[in-house]
Amino acid sequence: MEVKHEKKSNKGVFYIEENGQRIANLVYFSENEGQFTIEHTVVAPGNEGKGLGKLLVNAAVAFARENSLKIVPQCPYARKVLEGSDTYKDVLA
Repeated sequence: MEVKHEKKSNKGVFYIEENGQRIANLVYFSENEGQFTIEHTVVAPGNEGKGLGKLLVNAAVAFARENSLKIVPQCPYARKVLEGSDTYKDVLA
C-alpha cells in the first residue's frame, strides 16, 4: 500500500487511501524547528490489524530521517512503536 503525504505550514498528514477513501492517517504538527509531534494515528474500522498504522509511523520516520528531524510521539500508538525498538532511537526527540 502506498503512503501519501500532505504538508501545509506547520501541519501535515501521512495517509493511505483505498478506492478513493482514506482508510488510515497519521497527523503531525511542528512547533519547534528540527522536530515534529505525531498527534494521532487513526485506522478506519475494518482495517485494523493490517499493519497500516505501522506503515504510517515508518513513513513519518523516513520523513524525519530525510529532513534531519526528531519526532515527539504524543500519540500512544506511535509512542509504543517508536519507543519499542532501538531501530527508531535516532529520530526520537
